Amino acid sequence: MTEDRRSDKRVGTNLPARWSGVAGNQEGRIEDLSLGGCFVNATGRVEVGETVIVEIRQPSGEWLRVNGKVTAFHIGIGFGLMFSFLKEDEQQALRELII
Repeated sequence: MTEDRRSDKRVGTNLPARWSGVAGNQEGRIEDLSLGGCFVNATGRVEVGETVIVEIRQPSGEWLRVNGKVTAFHIGIGFGLMFSFLKEDEQQALRELII
């Protein structure tokens, strides 16, 4: 059995997202979210270790912008992202999304 190394509670979501990285600007959906990271369902390419900027559309319609490092990439499916350098207001916005 594979051990889950995540320490943060993860919740399933279906939030619109847009992200930018080395390959340019892309769109996708956040399917899995925690205070530590997320999974972005997207067809665009990223490289493991790449830093990307992700904007998550909140239910209010506002966009939450966070930075992260790509931890996994699955061609045609999407990528895992570990958030980095979250400010307190970004952490609070994430908490509200995962309640």
